[in-house]
Amino acid sequence: MAAYVIAQVDVNDPERYANYRKMVASSLEAYGGKFIARGGNAEVLEGDKQLPGRLVIIEFESMERAKAWWASEEYREAKALRQATSNSTLFLIEGM
Repeated sequence: MAAYVIAQVDVNDPERYANYRKMVASSLEAYGGKFIARGGNAEVLEGDKQLPGRLVIIEFESMERAKAWWASEEYREAKALRQATSNSTLFLIEGM
């Protein structure tokens, strides 16, 4: 069953974060991950929550593959760079 990583990202260092954006795509390949949304225009339709600077949605074939990617050696360096250059929250949700 498909699973989705949803990332809310507030970038603190745009120059260095640009390097993260280049690195992350290649880390997804081995785990079958693909971007569904990646920082495009977003707006609140209902409620009082504020949007972060970026919203990202990545699709995987399963929760196990998503977790394997997140913990992988391929993503290790990119993840460290994201954590150093932004405040982010990542959610994992199972699809239907």
